[in-house]
Amino acid sequence: MPQRHAVLIISAILLLFLVLVGSGCRLSYLFHVAKGQIQLLNGAMPISEALDSEPFTPDQRNKLLLVAQIKAFGEEELGLKKTSNYETVYPHLNRNPIFVVSASKKDRFLLKTWWFPIVGHLPYLGFFDLEEAKKERERLKQEGLDVYVGRAGAYSTLGWFQDPVTMNLIDGSTPQLANTLLHELTHATLYVNGQGAFNEGLAVLVGKVGSFQFFEKTFGSAHPFTVKARNALADERLFSRFLNAFMTEMEDVYSLEVDYEEKIALRKTVFSVYHKKFDALKKDFKTRQFVHFGRIPMNNAYLMTVALYHRYFELFEAVLMGNNGSIREMLLFLDGFSQKEGELIEGFRNNGE
Repeated sequence: MPQRHAVLIISAILLLFLVLVGSGCRLSYLFHVAKGQIQLLNGAMPISEALDSEPFTPDQRNKLLLVAQIKAFGEEELGLKKTSNYETVYPHLNRNPIFVVSASKKDRFLLKTWWFPIVGHLPYLGFFDLEEAKKERERLKQEGLDVYVGRAGAYSTLGWFQDPVTMNLIDGSTPQLANTLLHELTHATLYVNGQGAFNEGLAVLVGKVGSFQFFEKTFGSAHPFTVKARNALADERLFSRFLNAFMTEMEDVYSLEVDYEEKIALRKTVFSVYHKKFDALKKDFKTRQFVHFGRIPMNNAYLMTVALYHRYFELFEAVLMGNNGSIREMLLFLDGFSQKEGELIEGFRNNGE
């Protein structure tokens, strides 16, 4: 390994440890995360080198070549921050997915959060190993909480490290690749501590709208990639409206002055009603991106995790339209708006944005 690479890796290890050690999380968790991040950093290589040395399939090579175009479009056309992210690839097929654990009270929408330096409170913990995620799930269940374990296609270190492209992204669809890269690059551009719904809602908007704009400009409006990205946008709006109605009705239930057992019984009824509503809605979807909703047992942790990303899509889209439909202008506006005190999503509502 070249000396410069070694210095970078050692520096990353030390920085990651210093960042995490002050978080108050269990030491075993900190070492788990550090080990996973170090493995990514140590195994990544520049995409150009990987294309010359790794036995990629033609489809994988085409997607890796497209990564630079997507990144350049995000930076030059959408106003995303220029970083060294996604200039490298972790080319190994034995890479585990990233598992995300979230938890909530059963009788109200209140996600458990974990505090970390730099990023503030996060409503989830990430794991590089499923068994570790399952152990955390059992610990949280012992606290009487609803718990959800999901998978993340990618993640962002917010520019602290050089995030690589992983093979699970490359082996997915091309529209999803563009969506995910622009989503994660948005986090590196604008991220507000402790504002999960704002951060994820904004990234979903930029990922979905930005990828559609990329494909339309690069391949034309009739290309299959562009059509799929346009359909994904339509489904996002449809699902967001459904989810917002679901969450609003659940909030009404949890605000009732009744005892715990009655709230749990009422929530079970509402869960059932909206499960049937979703079954009726599925015929209107043009893509399969939401087909898995409701297939696992419904609980507050699952609902709040999904809502973190998808509930406020139309609210963010209204902000986009209020900024001439320009993602660049919207990001500049939101950078200023994010300096305000309080919950930013509520700020949107109160200002009629």
